[in-house]
Amino acid sequence: MSYGTAAALQAAVYQTLTADAALVAIVGSAIYDAVPVGSLPSIYVSIGTETVKDRSDQTGAGSEHELTISVITELAGFAVAKDAAGAVSDALAGATMVLSRGTLIAMNFYRAKASRVGTNEQRQIDLTFKALVEDD
Repeated sequence: MSYGTAAALQAAVYQTLTADAALVAIVGSAIYDAVPVGSLPSIYVSIGTETVKDRSDQTGAGSEHELTISVITELAGFAVAKDAAGAVSDALAGATMVLSRGTLIAMNFYRAKASRVGTNEQRQIDLTFKALVEDD
């Protein structure tokens, strides 16, 4: 197994999201690898947790990355959050990304969960993607 491709995959995901016109039209530049301290925009996207499993075989090292991308908003209702989540899904599912280390074999949508969180009626949609990466 190799975890060595994790940083390269995260950088490529961030680049893909920040370059997506449909997503930027909804959230602007509020796409974060690390959520900043202080006041936040009314809607933003955050690259979240990751679980990695070994997918090495006889041909070489590989890994399966289960990535969570969150859309978080204080706007009323889920409509705008779902539009943003749809844009995230469209940008990432099936994407071909060039990594600085390794090769992305597949990026697939796995699941999503929409929920209300916190005391301020914040809405959050967590989208989970599975990425298969070879460490060549």
